[in-house]
Amino acid sequence: MSTASIEISLAGNPLVIRPGERIVDLLKRYPVEGMKPLAAKINQHLVSLDTSIRYACKVTPVDYDQREGTGVYRRSACLILFEAVKELFPSVKVVVGQSLAGGYYCDLQSPEPLPADHLTMIEAQMCKIVAENRPFQRQTVTAEEAKRHFGEEGYDDKVKLLTTTRWIEVRLVGCGALKDIQHGPVVPSTGYIDRFELVPYAPGFVLRFPERTHDLHGPATEPGLFQVHKETKAWNRILGVVNVGQLNEACLSGEIGEVIKIAEGFHEKKIAGFADEVAKRRDQVRLVLIAGPSSSGKTTFSKRLMIQLRVNGLRPVTLSTDNYFVGRADTPLDEFGKPDFECLEAVDVPLFNAHLEALLAGREVQVPVFDFFSGSRSTQTTPMRLGPDDILIVEGIHGLNPKLSASVPADHKLKIYISALTQLGLDDHNRIMTTDVRLIRRIVRDRKYRGHSASRTLGMWSSVMRGERRFIFPFQESADLMFNSTLIYEPAVLRVFAERFLLEVPSGDEAFGEAYRLLQFVRMFVPIFPDEIPHTSILREFVGGSTFDY
Repeated sequence: MSTASIEISLAGNPLVIRPGERIVDLLKRYPVEGMKPLAAKINQHLVSLDTSIRYACKVTPVDYDQREGTGVYRRSACLILFEAVKELFPSVKVVVGQSLAGGYYCDLQSPEPLPADHLTMIEAQMCKIVAENRPFQRQTVTAEEAKRHFGEEGYDDKVKLLTTTRWIEVRLVGCGALKDIQHGPVVPSTGYIDRFELVPYAPGFVLRFPERTHDLHGPATEPGLFQVHKETKAWNRILGVVNVGQLNEACLSGEIGEVIKIAEGFHEKKIAGFADEVAKRRDQVRLVLIAGPSSSGKTTFSKRLMIQLRVNGLRPVTLSTDNYFVGRADTPLDEFGKPDFECLEAVDVPLFNAHLEALLAGREVQVPVFDFFSGSRSTQTTPMRLGPDDILIVEGIHGLNPKLSASVPADHKLKIYISALTQLGLDDHNRIMTTDVRLIRRIVRDRKYRGHSASRTLGMWSSVMRGERRFIFPFQESADLMFNSTLIYEPAVLRVFAERFLLEVPSGDEAFGEAYRLLQFVRMFVPIFPDEIPHTSILREFVGGSTFDY
């Protein structure tokens, strides 16, 4: 092979190319059937399509059907939104919030009233930018140049981020006059972003994206979830910490101890309020169902709720759905032919309902004991009966599914949904993905207490999320109460543990690219050692040192 050429693998096919050829040009010559790539992986590292290949490597195209491709698409669409707003309303700022109703919730901060049809105008301008197929322009500047630029533009949030993270060089990206910090790959040009819409969602709007099916749809409203978002954002404002730069400042100034105390106080007040609600309805409510996605802190929440229930004179008793699993031989199979332990049919729902009905009627039941080693029920059972002041607590992923407790009338049960819905942003334009917070929690807990490497946890995560989309998220709006388990300071604590565990992922591992991305994320936080965290904190479920037994 000539020194003027290199050998690569493109989507599994060996090729000989000239050093410096761009991935986008190669894909034009060697298109991958059934794919419309938005980015690519060089070995395991996610890059933009206009990246030049300079050494022998494995190149894997990434499209919208993959989680990484969805992120590239959404990041690029947001940049088009920012540019459209700047071109139409130069003094208006966009603040990007959390996932909601099939997209990202956004607010517009304007010094003067906007026209009634401003969303229509902005969407039309976005379509114009897409039709022009403008290239996404990138440049690398010094941190001082970037801070000076953002300071002149009035983006104090970005200045604080750059000041407290000690960057030397900063990559900027944009498709016009507006430049933003580049937090990940984008598409080569605006023409790639051909599906989006702006939907009013008072007081702001939702930038809606296509689903994996490429259709634009999603829930019209998510009032319960949105209320939690608003409440958390209000808490953050009280604390004076709404972005990473402000959190880092609090760490460096020594004010973080007060932030921790107030954040934990918010949690305690909320949990006490939930217990008061149960006590207020004690003549009717005898069953509390608690559900939430992986690493949302359900277990610690349940234990803290039980303490507050006892303060109210009630005696909480737990019933685990784990003991009602059907035998391994009777477990349904998923689409890959593997046992699906997360589906509702993996639970003996008729028996569970019969026991719920009997317990709430004051009768004794024989609770089964499931032997996870043999994958079947033990011959042993545990007798159980509820007393007059007993409240039955059921925690599990199916808690909000009406089939799990169909034998209990709706007014005799209280359903609580737990999730970690962070409202902390990197800056006003760049959100922190809620799933990232939960994933890092799980990486730390699994590595410390379950003997699972970060690589294994990362490899399982897509399956975990698939189960959540099927069995948890469809029922979240049916909850009577919602609790946000996130703590505004927690990424800084998790960094202390996660950085080490992510560095353990080998460079040749399939999970390396995701581990690298998360490593870059946690390194944006000034670390907080866990000394000041209360031993009853939900965060202790993941980092250790809890007073509760798990």
